[in-house]
Amino acid sequence: MYSLARSLLFRLDPETAHAFSLRTLDGLQRIGMLGALRGRCVDDPVELMGLRFANRVGLAAGLDKNADHLDALGALGFGFIEVGTVTPKPQPGNPRPRMFRLPESQAIINRMGFNNAGVEHLIANVRRSRYAGVIGINIGKNLATPVENAVDDYMTCLTRVHAHAHYVAVNISSPNTPGLRNLQFGEHLDELLGALREECSRLDRQSGRRVPLAVKIAPDMEADEVGLVARALSANAIDAVIATNTTISREAVTGLPHADEPGGLSGAPVFEASSRVIRELREHLPTLPIIGVGGIDSGEKAVAKREAGADLVQLYTGFIYRGPALVGECARALQSVGKQKGP
Repeated sequence: MYSLARSLLFRLDPETAHAFSLRTLDGLQRIGMLGALRGRCVDDPVELMGLRFANRVGLAAGLDKNADHLDALGALGFGFIEVGTVTPKPQPGNPRPRMFRLPESQAIINRMGFNNAGVEHLIANVRRSRYAGVIGINIGKNLATPVENAVDDYMTCLTRVHAHAHYVAVNISSPNTPGLRNLQFGEHLDELLGALREECSRLDRQSGRRVPLAVKIAPDMEADEVGLVARALSANAIDAVIATNTTISREAVTGLPHADEPGGLSGAPVFEASSRVIRELREHLPTLPIIGVGGIDSGEKAVAKREAGADLVQLYTGFIYRGPALVGECARALQSVGKQKGP
């Protein structure tokens, strides 16, 4: 059924199709018909970061930037939902067109630029939501904020979302905000993570509840750079790492229509790069929870991410190409592996 819907949706501009699909899910959720798309929910609970996840398959940030569709997406059987990236102030993002499909490679290029309605809008939506699962809120900086002042934006977002998130994800790896990836290295990274760790701990004490901090990193790093990031995560007591964001590499899609469009490439072509980063992180950080994301379009790919070292996985582009059935397929595959290898 989804393959027919996709053939119709893919006749539309990608961003238009994205918005239409989410509104359709909202409508189906309101009339109780999402079960037909979802299939059987997978109950495969796992505890990480002090949180209980219903299963190991989550939705990656970027698909629901403003938490406008949290109830509908939460009804599709995900073990957790990550919303955002959200910034302190609303911003329109980059000019359209800014999203491009590469169906020959089951891939997407986007240069959205953190388009979102601002942190207050997202918080209001999370508060209204009836979704009872784990919610991660992914935070970033406004385009107009200089990189040297980025800590201010991240601190503002953290302070505002802390009371409404089960975990907070710090996005320092989008290629679509100039200079953002510079925050992944050296003094910039230590300054940012140190400030966020201190503020999050203060908020934890004040509220009487612990909210884990995760950091989302890029796949475009050499092994020594991954090692430096791993040391910074450990030194600043970060609770988890999300590996990875989109790639700026075009090696796997050279010559395809739209391949030269600026932006981040997601989907099947990023699978190997993200899995390599996961393996390298696991060598440096044997016990740190890793959320694996990048190129998961089947149950087998989800298992491969787990075997690379990921504890949880997230879907985005594969979900667009495969539809809601992919959620259950991946969750069942990981459940089967879990019975063999344990937590």
